[in-house]
Parts: sequence; C-alpha cells; structure tokens
Amino acid sequence: MSEKTEKQRLAILRILQESDTPLSSSTIADRLLATGHDMSERTVRLYLRSLDEEGLTANMGRRGRIVTHRGSEELSSARIIERVGFLAAKIDQMTYRMTFDLSTQKGSVVVNVSVIENSHVECTVPLIRKVFTAGYAMGRLIALFSPGERIGDATVPHGMIGIGTVCSITINGVLLAHGIPTYSKFGGLLELENYKPTRFVEAIYYEGSTLDPLEVFIRSGMTDCAGAAETGSGRIGASFREAPADCREQVIALAHRLERVGLGGFMTVGWPSQPLLEIPVQQERVGAVIMGGLNPIAILEENGIRTQSRALAALADYETLFPYDELDSHICGMV
Repeated sequence: MSEKTEKQRLAILRILQESDTPLSSSTIADRLLATGHDMSERTVRLYLRSLDEEGLTANMGRRGRIVTHRGSEELSSARIIERVGFLAAKIDQMTYRMTFDLSTQKGSVVVNVSVIENSHVECTVPLIRKVFTAGYAMGRLIALFSPGERIGDATVPHGMIGIGTVCSITINGVLLAHGIPTYSKFGGLLELENYKPTRFVEAIYYEGSTLDPLEVFIRSGMTDCAGAAETGSGRIGASFREAPADCREQVIALAHRLERVGLGGFMTVGWPSQPLLEIPVQQERVGAVIMGGLNPIAILEENGIRTQSRALAALADYETLFPYDELDSHICGMV
C-alpha cells in the first residue's frame, strides 16, 4: 500500500470517528476537502468499499457509514511515528479548552473516564473510597456517566457505567488562567514510604509518548495504590510539572484554593532551580509533584477488576462533579 493511499484511508477513518452519526460519501468528501484532502465522492466510495471489506467501517444503508471498533483500533495504532508527542499536544489543547473559574467555581474541568461492568460496581466503591480517603487522588470529586451517555468521543457501553476522575491537567488550566505557564514534564510511578514521597521509580516523558503514562503503568500491573492507602508504603501514579520560579508563592496559594474547592492535587512544590525528589529542575523554574488522577482506578485493576480507562478523555462541567463519599448513593440510583 502506498503512503498516499494509507494517508487517505486514515483520513476517512478519522472523519468517521469524529462524527456522532453515520456519514454519506458526499459528506465525507466535503469534510476531507476542509482538512486538505482533495478526493472526489467516487474515490471516497471506492475507499469505503475497501474499508467495509476489511471490517474497519460498517455500511448503515442510506444513513451512511460508521467506523467500527476495529477501525478505531487501526486508527490508534497506525502511523505511530507521526503520533509521538501527540500526548503533549493534547495536554496543551485541553489546558486551553477548559474554562473553570476558581473564583466563581463554574466552568469545565478535564476528566479521565473509566468504564466498568455493572456486575463489578458493588466491589469498586470501597476500593475507590480507600484511595480518596488516603489522599492519593486528584482532589475529592468524582463523576458518573450512564450507559449510552457520550463523553468526549466515547460512549459508555450498555451494561457498564462510566466513572470520571479529575485529570491533573486541570491544574495546568487553573494556573494558566492566573497567568502562570506550566510545563508538564513526565508521568511516573512515585514510591511512598511512611506516607511520604521518596523518589520516582519509573517515568515516561510526555513529549515522547503517544499514551498516558499512568494508563501504561495500570495496564502493566506496576502500581501499588492499595499498599500506599493501607500502610503508607507503595507506588502511586504522579506527574512532574515545572513553573516559573518567580511564581512559586502564587502557585502555593492557588494550590490551597484548589484544595478548598475539591480539586487539590499538589503533593509538594520545590525551590527555584533545585532538584525535587532527585529530579533536576531547569534554571529559574520550580518543580512540583502532582497526584495522578487515575489512582482510584488503579486500585481496581490491582484487585482484578478490569476497566477501560482513557486519560484526558473529555471536559466536564464542575457542577456535575460530587464528593467521593457520596458515590454509594449516586450509583444506587444508576445501576
């Protein structure tokens, strides 16, 4: 397959994936043209027939085509080199798109979304509460999504519920709104001893990754959020940020304000130009360690409860979030 052909196939799959409804070949051709791909409607139809045969798209008759699960997987795994750095770009995009105003406590925040089978829900609640209670989650708030509900570009499957945890990138957006640019350096596994952070034992830099680091660590069974929550010693997900050194006191003040509205996530803030937990910091910057938003989900995987998680999945209105200790009552009204 030529490089041009592959690019056109992927462009069609991408257009279909971004749509909430089936699309006709003429609509696809129009949207392709808007993204710089000049293809006739006839050429699009030929590609669609081929994609149907490969099981990457499904023909819905007069309504048009949709992308299949296999097609989405193909799109995710294709052209991996071009997608290196995609995560860093998405962090910037979500930082700018969120609208949360700390003063009014209104607007959107960035959330991770995890889906869990209904049959496992009863077991998940005490485990999730354990991580929040120990203080190893991003704040104190959580969200629930019903079967069939769409969040971002995903829909909660029937027979499952969606759990939204606040993503640590929300902190970037709040700092930016107060004039503080933040550099997200890496996500890693943070080792705790006696409830205190000691060092990062694993790290994946955002600039060189196509996947969220904590997603990788969770799938690989590398976290120990249960140990951290129960004994104070274990390995949790955390991320490393840098901010201008002159903003250190303002960052700390904002961290306290975020804590009061249920969005606290700072573990520690370093000193100007000084290493933090053995991690070098650039001159005239300060380092900060932030809690991983997916830690409450990591403990589920540690206990054999399978989940499907996506970090930086969507924007959610702050007013739809609720305290984690109300999770029982919210789930009872849903399952």
